[in-house]
Amino acid sequence: MVAPFIDWPGAARFLFFLEPRARAEDVAAAQMLDVTAAMVADGAPDPAVTWAARLLRDPATRAEDVAAEVGLSLRQLRRRCQAVVGYGPKTLQRVLRFRGFISRVDARPEIMIPLAGTVAELRAVHAELKPVAEAVQKEAGIRVPYKFGTMIEIPRAALTAGEIAEEAEFFSFGTNDLTQTTFGFSRDDVNKVLPTYLAEGILKQDPFAALDQEGVGQLVKMATERGRKTRSNLKVGICGEHGGEPSSVEFCYRTGLNYVSCSPFRVLTARLAAAQAAAAEALKVEGGRTK
Repeated sequence: MVAPFIDWPGAARFLFFLEPRARAEDVAAAQMLDVTAAMVADGAPDPAVTWAARLLRDPATRAEDVAAEVGLSLRQLRRRCQAVVGYGPKTLQRVLRFRGFISRVDARPEIMIPLAGTVAELRAVHAELKPVAEAVQKEAGIRVPYKFGTMIEIPRAALTAGEIAEEAEFFSFGTNDLTQTTFGFSRDDVNKVLPTYLAEGILKQDPFAALDQEGVGQLVKMATERGRKTRSNLKVGICGEHGGEPSSVEFCYRTGLNYVSCSPFRVLTARLAAAQAAAAEALKVEGGRTK
């Protein structure tokens, strides 16, 4: 039995370690808690992940301390944990079944497939997940209005967005990884060269802090336009730290994105930047963003 073992504050901390962009009230968040609970109760196959489960047992545990003890960077430890939690049919089953237990909530899951580069990949995954969704809904006697989409994280996906929108009902641009793959940088190693690039004027700003509008931004713009030519009601947004950076939010508004997603502490800044971008457009004033 898992329930007596888990306290919600500790579970929430482990959830946000796994997925910093998650919201505690999301169905996906609750689903990940369920998977995490099962993982800890059953014993994870990866010693590093088992060690990281201390985050769930003890809310006071710092993820940085756990990573140091197992000899991994925080990013590496998070990826190991995410790999154990996993994605796919089992994840979809938990999302949809959980919806059955909280029928009072108008939950509308969005199943997002990461790192797809071709429409064929999405079709293959969708073909695997769709029967699972139908079976779970039939079993529960409910209909869940879920959407199937993808995260655009590699240039090829952006360039072929028109084809990808044939299968995807929404795009979420993972601009952190899209910046990596566009520049050929690694976020883990870029700080070895970035100070020199900035000091010598090779780059005007850190592309992981503010969206590179001339390069990565053009991929976002192109993919949005091509995707909506195929699917006019395509929902499009970005997720990552760019979603809370004012100039990046302003760019997203001008490009016609539906939303931005960011860390909780950036939400107020993002909302203010979005409001200023809208006001600037209405007043026909340039540069109306927060500093």
